[in-house]
Amino acid sequence: MPLSRRQIYRRRRILVFGTLFAVLGGIAYLPLTLFAPVGETDAAIAAPEIATPAAAETALPGYGASAIAAIGYDGLLAQAGTTDPLPMASVTKVVTALTVLEAHPLAVGEPGPSITMTSADVGYYRDYLARNGSVEPVKAGQVYTERELLELMLIPSANNYSKSLAVWAFGSLDAYLSAARDWLTAHGLSGITVVDTSGLDPGSAATAADLVTLGELALQNPVVAEIVATPSTSLHDVGTIDNTNKLLGSNGVDGIKTGTLDGANLLFSATITVGSREIDLVGVVLDGPDHGTINSAIRSMIEQAQAGFHEVPLVTAGTVLASYETPWGEKADAVAAQDATVVVWGDTPITAQVTADDIRLAAKGVELGSVVFTAGAQTVTVPLVLSRTVEDPGPWWRLGHPEIIFGMR
Repeated sequence: MPLSRRQIYRRRRILVFGTLFAVLGGIAYLPLTLFAPVGETDAAIAAPEIATPAAAETALPGYGASAIAAIGYDGLLAQAGTTDPLPMASVTKVVTALTVLEAHPLAVGEPGPSITMTSADVGYYRDYLARNGSVEPVKAGQVYTERELLELMLIPSANNYSKSLAVWAFGSLDAYLSAARDWLTAHGLSGITVVDTSGLDPGSAATAADLVTLGELALQNPVVAEIVATPSTSLHDVGTIDNTNKLLGSNGVDGIKTGTLDGANLLFSATITVGSREIDLVGVVLDGPDHGTINSAIRSMIEQAQAGFHEVPLVTAGTVLASYETPWGEKADAVAAQDATVVVWGDTPITAQVTADDIRLAAKGVELGSVVFTAGAQTVTVPLVLSRTVEDPGPWWRLGHPEIIFGMR
């Protein structure tokens, strides 16, 4: 049956408008697909697992009290003996030095104010000499700088100059003792008690753990750290003064202070090398039989510490820690940007946390995230970079994937 004129007209309209809509749709579809951003590609994470190193083996002295720590590492590496306070003897002079320097600070190389010795200082000398304390000679009218008094107190361990320095700094012994106790409280050193400037009184006592903290504070003061590392020096009116610490220069020892009453004490510091790193140790031995015995024990403590630290490889540059595969089949990796190691004590566990950004299009070498290694109090962060450029999929893929318009993955 032939179509009517009206039916023919209607079909023509449908064809014309259909074609028009198709053309218009194509005009809209082309730029939408060709210029729409591609969807994000998730990172597939591959976190590394680090084997736990071997535990450290330590054997500290069985007498008195001892402890050792490494600066930058949590807590003590090891300790032995009593945890009760023991007489510090001349280790007390470290408290005297730090308390005085807080009130009268010095820079390295700075002599400080001049201090004239009086008959009172001669009296301190005679008093300590009568009590068989360690002294260096003094005469009324002699003039020393603050730095020189610190050297006389810390290097040959002159008791009389510890009192001369403290009384000069604070006006009286009682005023000094009040300041020293405030200083100890401010630094959380409740395990240390001072009743004099020199430690000749056994009432000046401390726990081994708090003395290790005191040693760390001493090393933070560059003037004290320099003086206690000095084997010997020469001063006017006194001559050559030798350090009482006979371990200086042995096993990396570079401080800090001896002490002798009924027992032998040494608050020590040493620098050891572990792999490519230097580790600063601080330790103490209290109430040993004699200085020869505790010096041998301290050498052993340092050697044990050296053996107990491990330099652990964490990652090498180029290691794949995350990977990407785009919807159009392109593959790329997020890789470590550099080598990294960490030095740990004993069997400290090491964990790794990887974070990597999602990507759309990205250039080779762009930073995408990081891997953070945690070992005790230490963290090591290594950036992640893209191994190769992720390029646009091109027009043919885009035209065949209309879902790109709606941001579908």
